Amino acid sequence: MKEKDLDRWVERYRKAWESNEPADVAALWTEDAAWYRRPDEPPVLGRDAIVSAWLEVADGPGETTFEYEVLGFGDGVGFVRGWTTYLTNPPSEFSNLWVIRLDKDRAHEFTEWWMEKPL
Repeated sequence: MKEKDLDRWVERYRKAWESNEPADVAALWTEDAAWYRRPDEPPVLGRDAIVSAWLEVADGPGETTFEYEVLGFGDGVGFVRGWTTYLTNPPSEFSNLWVIRLDKDRAHEFTEWWMEKPL
């Protein structure tokens, strides 16, 4: 994996986050992927289940802003730090840490940690 591969995956993730198009979401994952929405919960297993779970909790287009930086990558694993702002009233902000195991251009395993910033 190269940094550009991880950047490209995160950009595709963001596109899927904004569109909520099932094809955009599905294109992120291997057939047997595991998505840990929280590290302390069981994962959502398999591309079809991930797409369904994603759409159940989907944010609407334009509801968030997102910035990120790649912290490291190698041996098929990438680490991304992110900042998400929900443009609600009142707005809320989250810090994110993602661990992404890529198989070519798709995630085989994705674990996310998120913490809401106090107001």
